[in-house]
Formats: sequence, C-alpha cells, structure tokens
Amino acid sequence: MSDSGTIREIIFDTLRGSLKRPVELSEQTHIVDDLGLDSVAVMDFVMEIEDRLDLSVPLDKIAEIETLGDLLRVLSDLKAHV
Repeated sequence: MSDSGTIREIIFDTLRGSLKRPVELSEQTHIVDDLGLDSVAVMDFVMEIEDRLDLSVPLDKIAEIETLGDLLRVLSDLKAHV
C-alpha cells in the first residue's frame, strides 16, 4: 500500500473509532458539515492522527483543511518531507 493509501486508512480508521454514528467516508467528506465535528473534536482528531503518523501539522495548515481529501494531501506532503 502506498504512503497515501496508508495515511487514508489511518484517517478513516481513526474517524470510524471516534464517530458516534456510521458515516460514509470519502475524500470529499467535509469534516465539519458532513461529520458534525466542532473545533475541539477536529483538534483531537488531528492530534490522534499526528500521534499515529509521528507528524506535526502546523496550525496554518489545519486552518486550510475542510475535507478528508484536504487532510490526506497535507499529511502526505508532510510525510514526504520528513
């Protein structure tokens, strides 16, 4: 599995474990609108992924993330430059 595929699975697995209801996940899934996460839940979710990938996402990058695809691109880029 590619790094991007691995990161995608980590994102989706982390969400499935924390969401209270089943949701169809895709790269077009909007983190706030579709998943109903508030800012604290988003930060918790991102921190869990950071721990699993041993990465740190800069706050300015987090502000740019709206969809799971955006998150995947940011994490893949950060992982490629580690």
